[in-house]
Amino acid sequence: MTASTVSSEVVLRAEDLVKHYPIRAGVFRRTVGWVKALDGVSFELHKGETLGIVGESGCGKSTLGRTLMRLEEPTSGKLTFGDVDVFSQRGAQMRRLRRDIQIVFQDPYTSLNPRKTVGDIVGEPLEIHPDVVPRSGRRRRVQELLELVGLNPEHISRYPHQFSGGQRQRIGIARGLALNPRVIICDEPVSALDVSVQAQVVNLLEELQRELGLAYIFIAHDLSVVRHISDRVGVMYLGQLVEIGDEDQIYNRPTHPYTQALLSAVPVPDPTLRNARDHIVLTGDVPSPANPPKGCRFHTRCWKAQDNCVTEMPGLDLRPDGVSEHASRCHYAEPREVV
Repeated sequence: MTASTVSSEVVLRAEDLVKHYPIRAGVFRRTVGWVKALDGVSFELHKGETLGIVGESGCGKSTLGRTLMRLEEPTSGKLTFGDVDVFSQRGAQMRRLRRDIQIVFQDPYTSLNPRKTVGDIVGEPLEIHPDVVPRSGRRRRVQELLELVGLNPEHISRYPHQFSGGQRQRIGIARGLALNPRVIICDEPVSALDVSVQAQVVNLLEELQRELGLAYIFIAHDLSVVRHISDRVGVMYLGQLVEIGDEDQIYNRPTHPYTQALLSAVPVPDPTLRNARDHIVLTGDVPSPANPPKGCRFHTRCWKAQDNCVTEMPGLDLRPDGVSEHASRCHYAEPREVV
């Protein structure tokens, strides 16, 4: 991705997003606690930009994507699309807003209705929003979308089981493009695909971004894929962003210990570099999001932890990385070279 394709215009802004799920127990299903899936997430997304979101399973990545789509209602926080407060929209207002923010789901085998044809699946958004394309032109629009994502438009009457996994994900992308959105949330869109097919889908997303001026939230656990497609990267841990910066800053000059540990575990094909790498092995298990540690949430596994890490929550503040500075949630943030 080139910086020249990214505009200074902010299309999506999240401020202190919180999503807590109740833990219920007993005959009367009383609330006995809360799972803190998101706990104060803030970021900006610019026009034409790809913001990658990475982290371990259970860190809140997918909850973030579903909350941005309002498939999950937030506990608190603010989300603005342009100058529109997303969480205040109701009924027809929210339905209209959904044209501009679409999602591509993780599993192409379960996100497509097996009883509907490809034409029905991709055309369904046009049925819900009938003013986008006249009824007489919908079939042609669906064929154009299929062709746009690299599928044969003559296969409009086929069913999902007649396509491969990569082709099914292309169908999901076509459905996401049907209403001409400005933002697409990609929730682990390639994790269920073979490696060779992953590259094809990622390249397709990049081509569509250049052609249509789309902005992506790209959620994934594969750091190599995220590096390939992202302009900026946010690293999540236990429901919080712990580091966010340009792709070069995060991958070459990470300052948060958790980011450094993640990158040290990325496989390296070159045996010389692999042997020279200083692997960081984290001790202990990931704490429960129902009972996260006080202070810095990473301190129970961090080799840098001091007394104040146990009691004081660090802010996501700008910290020097040796060349410039970027945001990191660590009292003792300092850059570490990644081989």
